[in-house]
Amino acid sequence: MNEADVRDRLRAVEDPDLGDDIVSLGLVNDVEIDGGTARVSLALGAPFSPHESTIADDVRAALADSGLDVELSASIPEDLSADEQVLPGVENVIAVASGKGGVGKSTVAVNLAAGLSALGARVGLFDADVYGPNVPRMVAAEERPQTDGETIVPPERYGVKLMSMDFLTGEDDPVIWRGPMVHKIITQLVEDVEWGELDYLVMDLPPGTGDTQLTILQTLPLTGAVIVTTPQDVALDDAVKGLRMFGKHDTNVLGIAENMSGFRCPDCGGFHEIFGSGGGKAMAADHDLPFLGGIPLDPAVRTGGDDGAPVVLGEGDTADAFRVITENVANNAGVVRRREASEGR
Repeated sequence: MNEADVRDRLRAVEDPDLGDDIVSLGLVNDVEIDGGTARVSLALGAPFSPHESTIADDVRAALADSGLDVELSASIPEDLSADEQVLPGVENVIAVASGKGGVGKSTVAVNLAAGLSALGARVGLFDADVYGPNVPRMVAAEERPQTDGETIVPPERYGVKLMSMDFLTGEDDPVIWRGPMVHKIITQLVEDVEWGELDYLVMDLPPGTGDTQLTILQTLPLTGAVIVTTPQDVALDDAVKGLRMFGKHDTNVLGIAENMSGFRCPDCGGFHEIFGSGGGKAMAADHDLPFLGGIPLDPAVRTGGDDGAPVVLGEGDTADAFRVITENVANNAGVVRRREASEGR
């Protein structure tokens, strides 16, 4: 069996999102036959996403009776050299944003990062919420970053590398920075932190559409953004503003996550829609965006955040809801990366 035979078999492997086979889409980077081994390089860009794992499994199945041992690798060809890339070791940068405060954006960012790590991915979490950096508390990060004066080595919690604006200020000190200072510190952290090789860098942005968001949009190659809202109309109005900000900067929105979707009373068993119903899903439909999932209003989320134990790593309906959102974000990041690879082939 030669390279052409292998490629012909791979035409039976469909991309579950892009609607064609991986050969026609240009998602087979290379095929090399070396003795009894077929080495296949695939243009897959979202490690541990369920859909890309399925593609890899389907490739193995397509070649199962070929008489060849199959070795798979995955990479998206880069247009820029490593020296020209802002974060050369980072595959995907995912921003978690909200139009207003108090909707659980940091909670979603922390659980997304921990959930991706639990899948097996190499993950970093950048708490860029300049004026309200809560991530260290939410993961019980007692260790501080280390530095040799030139580079910063981030600590780890739950397999996630951490950097937070909270590490740069004293305990209980207010952050009183003007726009140029915010731009400078964000840029410096991007350049000086030793993130190493990461599959995903999750960025917890401040609420709203201010200087920090603009700096990140102008500085970093974002794979996409996750918009967090509650079902309440007031939150949805502000979420739309955040959505338009990403649109103006040609940034992909990976979907809408709805927090505080409802409360199930542990005593009576009744389900109470305290902040309304279906607002996040309706917003996603109105703007032709994926709905990533809803997270119930659960006291365990609060205690997990205060105690530094991400809920996604536990059991129960709320943990399952966070895992669904995590998998959907990874799947949608993969769609973005594979579409770019297909269109740029």
